[in-house]
Amino acid sequence: MPITMHLYYSGKNGAAKLFAQEMEERGIASKTRQQAGNLAYDYYQSLADLETILLVDTWQNQEALDIHHASPMMQEILELREKYRLSVRAERYLSDQEGIPESDQKYHNQ
Repeated sequence: MPITMHLYYSGKNGAAKLFAQEMEERGIASKTRQQAGNLAYDYYQSLADLETILLVDTWQNQEALDIHHASPMMQEILELREKYRLSVRAERYLSDQEGIPESDQKYHNQ
C-alpha cells in the first residue's frame, strides 16, 4: 500500500528554502527519486508561510520507506537539517486502495 509523507521543514530567514535548494543542487533529492519504490519526492512552498517548505514524499510500501531511511543519504539529509537549524513536523497518509468514492468524483477532473 503506498505511503505518502508530508514533511514540514520550518526555520528562520529563508533557511527551509535554502535547505530544499541545497537538497536539489547536491543531487540528494534526485538520488532519492531514483531509489526503488519511490513514487514522488517534491518540495512546495506555502504562500501563507514563507518560512516553511513542504516535502511530499511517496513510497510504494513500508519496506521501500525503511530502505530509504537506512540509506547513507539519510545522514546527509539529517546533517543539512542541522546546518539550517530546521524543525520538522511529519504527517503520514496511506493511499485509499478503493480509489475516489463515487460521491467525491464530481469534484475531480477525470
